Amino acid sequence: MDYQRIDAGGIGCLTRMDGTDWQWGSDYTSGDLYEAEELFRDGHPIRKSRLVFLRWPEPRLYEPIRAKDGQYFGTPCFWAGSVYILLVDFPQKEIRIYRCAADMESAEVHVCLPLDAVPDCYNLMLHAAPLTLTRQGHENTFQVVWPEQCSFPIENTESFDSREGDRLVFSKWYEDPDYREEVVVRKYPTGEVLERADGTLMTMPDGQKWLFV
Repeated sequence: MDYQRIDAGGIGCLTRMDGTDWQWGSDYTSGDLYEAEELFRDGHPIRKSRLVFLRWPEPRLYEPIRAKDGQYFGTPCFWAGSVYILLVDFPQKEIRIYRCAADMESAEVHVCLPLDAVPDCYNLMLHAAPLTLTRQGHENTFQVVWPEQCSFPIENTESFDSREGDRLVFSKWYEDPDYREEVVVRKYPTGEVLERADGTLMTMPDGQKWLFV
C-alpha cells in the first residue's frame, strides 16, 4: 500500500495540542499516570513510557525526553511559544515540568516538585493561560498545585478546562435524562461560582474558546 509510513514504536494515536500545530502521542505501557502510580505503590515495576510529537506535514517524530524505568509522562501542554512536558519520577518521588527546546530535540527542567505535594496523581495535568499544574481528585476536590496553591470542592461530573486571570472555567455534564453540558465559571482562589451557561466549550486550533449551544 502506498502510504507514508512512520515508525512510532507502537504508538498509534496522536492528539492535537491546543493552540499549536503539534500533535503528541504516548504508549501508556502501564495505563495512564494514575494507574502507573497505583502499580508502583503496590510494589510492581513501572516500565518507562514514551512521549512523541509530530508536526504535520513533516513525517517525523520528535522525542525530546527519553524516560528511564519508573518515570512516566502526563499530558503535555503548549504555552507562550513552548511545549511543556509533565513527567513523574516515582523512584525519586518527584514531579517535573520540562520546557522543550525550540527544535524539539531536547528539554530542560522548568520546575521540580516533591511527589507528596499531591495526595495522588489522579487527573494531575498541565494547563495553559498561564502554565498551571492542577489535580482533580476522587473526592470532588480541585487543586492548583503550581505555581500557586489552592483547593476547593467542585460538583460531581465537573472538570477543569482553563484559567482566565482570576476566573477558572469548568465543564459539567448532566443526564436528566438527556445528555447536556454546562460551563461553570468559578472565582480564583476561593472556588465561588460566578456564572453558569448551557453549552459545550470547545478549543479552536488557534486557542480561542467557542461555546456550542
